[in-house]
Amino acid sequence: MLKYEYINKEWIVSSTARRVYRSAAVLSFIVFLPVAAVLFPAEIPPSIRPILRSLVLIGVLGTATTAIGMEYFLLRFDNSHALKQLFWFCAIIVAPIGPALYCFLVYSRSPEFKDAHDAPEALR
Repeated sequence: MLKYEYINKEWIVSSTARRVYRSAAVLSFIVFLPVAAVLFPAEIPPSIRPILRSLVLIGVLGTATTAIGMEYFLLRFDNSHALKQLFWFCAIIVAPIGPALYCFLVYSRSPEFKDAHDAPEALR
């Protein structure tokens, strides 16, 4: 039976994907300051508010990218213990910090990257 996948493995486990998800995770960490500033606008001058709103947009896009990629990696490629996977599944739900933490603590240290870099070009 032919298996059709919408997302290629290279989109999740490659050096380019790793850079993209790490950058998106950094952006989702950065979203905390503008969100706090937008939620409590009493101290913010009106001239800075559009800048903060665009930072929030960038952070939300980074959080969404990280969450989708890390959720797919968790469900498809993570071979850790089931309780550990359950913990990270619940942690990823808590955006923006959960997906970013999973990206830095689990995804970046995954043996999938070592396997992908050790394979010959013809087998990738």
